[in-house]
Amino acid sequence: MVEFDALVHHAVDLSGAHGRRPRVMYVGTAIGDAEHFAARMAEAARVAGFDLVPLNLFPRPNFDDVEGAVLEQDVIWVMGGSVANLLAVWRVHGLDDIMRRAWRSGVVLSGVSAGSICWFEGGATDSFGPELRPVTDALGLLPYGNGVHYDSESRRRPLIHDLVAKGTLPTTHCTDDGVGLVYRGTELVEAVAEVSGKGAYVVTRVGDGVVEERLEPRRLPEVG
Repeated sequence: MVEFDALVHHAVDLSGAHGRRPRVMYVGTAIGDAEHFAARMAEAARVAGFDLVPLNLFPRPNFDDVEGAVLEQDVIWVMGGSVANLLAVWRVHGLDDIMRRAWRSGVVLSGVSAGSICWFEGGATDSFGPELRPVTDALGLLPYGNGVHYDSESRRRPLIHDLVAKGTLPTTHCTDDGVGLVYRGTELVEAVAEVSGKGAYVVTRVGDGVVEERLEPRRLPEVG
């Protein structure tokens, strides 16, 4: 069962959608618009009291006016999977530019794993095979690298450190699982968490090495 936990509810709160059912768009490009997961997301939205619509790009867009559909949402929530495939398909359909316009118009852009990395300059990904490799051509709405699964996959932290030290990635913002980063414009204003004991981190290049600073997230209230 999929549930919209505190991080998704916080994204909705940030959108300012009050006095009506929030409009949330689910984007599953990174897992090939898998129908079974879209159905689970729809049920999670029903339970949460959100109006959810999926944006499908396989085998073709499910909206005649994709930009119009995106811009009328309160929140865009992007599923994890292959960030490399996500970026390639979005660019074929011009969704990279549409997402940039949505961001500038005040739509809250959010997501998990690949759905987080896509908004940044890049990060570490297993999109190309079992070994993690850098991706450096993400949308770049946020001028930082992004490190996901920082506590649950042991290979990610040393690779992020190496990529930042070499200048392959800029200063990189990282999160343990269950932690979200909140930006206003391109400024990181807060780390939030839906579970206790987790952290966020800023990895900065210093000389030939890096410095990692831990940020203590604010614990979000439980949902329900």
